[in-house]
Amino acid sequence: MSKFKSFEEINSWQKSRIFNKKIYLVTENPNFKKDFDFVRQIRRASLSISSNIAEGFERNTDKEFVYFLYVAKASAGEVRSQLYLAFDLEYIIKEEFEILLNSVTEISKLLSGFIKYLSQKS
Repeated sequence: MSKFKSFEEINSWQKSRIFNKKIYLVTENPNFKKDFDFVRQIRRASLSISSNIAEGFERNTDKEFVYFLYVAKASAGEVRSQLYLAFDLEYIIKEEFEILLNSVTEISKLLSGFIKYLSQKS
């Protein structure tokens, strides 16, 4: 198992926690907020990132942890795709889009590195 004592110490979890708040704030925008289904979907996908990191960590085996990190990474991809739609529909402006896209891309890269590290250990 990793050398972390709790999932709260994991950098990708910390960054995804901050990212969740950004998603919640941006989806409060009146343009975005009117699309209830989309708001729920992007929020769920965002929450899935941090939740799967935490759940995987609590499983206490590298094999299961890696599985949940892959699920978290897939959710990051889902959010990235949804951000493009939010931008295309003009729910978010270019600056918001770029900030959010950079954040979720960074989280995805951190997850990839962590998966690689844990996979090489076992």
